[in-house]
Amino acid sequence: MTGIDIRPSGPGDLASIERIYPDAFPEEDLLPLVRQLLTQEPAVLSLVAGAGHEITGHILFTPCGITGSDTAAALLAPLAVARKYQRQGIGTALIAEGLSRLRLAGVTRVYVLGDPAYYGRSGFEPETAISPPYPLPEQWRDAWQSVSLDTSQPPARGTLLLPEPWMQPALWAP
Repeated sequence: MTGIDIRPSGPGDLASIERIYPDAFPEEDLLPLVRQLLTQEPAVLSLVAGAGHEITGHILFTPCGITGSDTAAALLAPLAVARKYQRQGIGTALIAEGLSRLRLAGVTRVYVLGDPAYYGRSGFEPETAISPPYPLPEQWRDAWQSVSLDTSQPPARGTLLLPEPWMQPALWAP
C-alpha cells in the first residue's frame, strides 16, 4: 500500500485504535489489554499506521525482562489492521518500523505469540530458550517465537518477565 504513514500513537488516537481491534478480531476482546498498556505502561512502544487522516493499523511492543538475564527484550502484541486494509502490507510495515525503533533503543530480542507463517515473514523463529510467563498449550508451541535484533548477544535462557497487564493466564491460553 502506498501512502502509508507510521508514527507513534498519541492520546488523540485512542478512539481510532479502539475501533480497529474489534474490527480485526471480532471473536476476541483485546481492548482492556490495549487500554491498560496504553494508559499504565509509559515505556510501551505504540505505533499507528495511517492513510490520510484514517488510522488503519496499530501495534504495541512492551518492554520486558528475562529471569536471570540483563537482556533488553520486548513483547510484540497486540497487532491489528482494520479489516478493509488487511493484506496490503500494513502489519508487516508496523512490525518493521517497531523492530527498527527497538534496535535503536538497544533492545536485543523481541518475542511474539502468533501465527508462525505471518511472523516468520518478519524474521521470527520458534523460541525454545525463553518461556512465556504461563505454560502454553501444546498446539500453540510453534506460535511462541522471537527475533534477534543484535546477533552479537548470546541468547538468554529463562522466563519472560512482563508488567501486570500481561499477567493474566487467559491471555496465554485458548
